[in-house]
Amino acid sequence: MKLTIGKLAKQAEVTVETIRYYQRIGMLDEPGKPGSGFRHYPAHAITRIRFIKRAQQAGFTLKEIAQLLSLDDDHCADVRKIAEQKCQQIDAQIKDLIALRNVLDSLIKRCQNDSSAEHCSLIDALSNNSDLKS
Repeated sequence: MKLTIGKLAKQAEVTVETIRYYQRIGMLDEPGKPGSGFRHYPAHAITRIRFIKRAQQAGFTLKEIAQLLSLDDDHCADVRKIAEQKCQQIDAQIKDLIALRNVLDSLIKRCQNDSSAEHCSLIDALSNNSDLKS
């Protein structure tokens, strides 16, 4: 089955611009343009685009996805290592977000305990050079 870019986009559930972007960054091959008519994409382009979108949903960057795409089934250990590194990165982000949440909770509590109409303790805390850790 040969697909025009519009049909490919519809089948892969992305926009035409997404396909063009993937071509520009080298994640999707652009078929040659025939003398007349439209470029035709192979059916396996749908699978590749869906892989890219699913990997993005799993938290991988386009650079990491390109790395995954460069590996094949014989490199399962390498793929697992990349996924393990992504999990470690996500764990670090979660830790940072929890710390940020604790700081904001502390600032909110300060604001709730200071009922002064002359100033906002939260803005004061953010304006000061002091450490914001809870």
